[in-house]
Amino acid sequence: MPGPFLLGEFRRALDERYRLSIPNELAESLADGGEECILAKERAGALSLWNACQWRDKFNSGVHLVQEKMQAGRLDGRVEDVQMLGRLLSTRQTEVRLAGRSRLLLPEGFREFLGVEPGGEVLVVGAAICIELWRPDRWLAYVEEQMPGFRRLFDNLSS
Repeated sequence: MPGPFLLGEFRRALDERYRLSIPNELAESLADGGEECILAKERAGALSLWNACQWRDKFNSGVHLVQEKMQAGRLDGRVEDVQMLGRLLSTRQTEVRLAGRSRLLLPEGFREFLGVEPGGEVLVVGAAICIELWRPDRWLAYVEEQMPGFRRLFDNLSS
């Protein structure tokens, strides 16, 4: 996981053309000198934005492993799982570019998944290795659920 941790929580508004301004301190680290990123559906009401090179390396190695298992016959009894994986992979991610002033245009299928209308608020959250875009009510519910385990998580990862 190269590069500095991407951290911070920022409130932004989605404009009438479904564009969102990503804070410069997050966008610069993520885009790594370029503008190309990968936008992925994570949880209902949340999207993630990844450095394209890091995403492709992880994604391609995972897909290659599944293909090898299929060719070796190790997934023969799991046709439904493989089909479900294919369906989700087909719609889960897309390549996006950060335009001037680090603006991100949310593609149609992704804006519905996020569930925020033009003029609505979006929370831009640094998630250490990627940027997450959250619908505020989903973010609050997630934080309320996860915060009680924060100290244990931090201690486990940092020791």
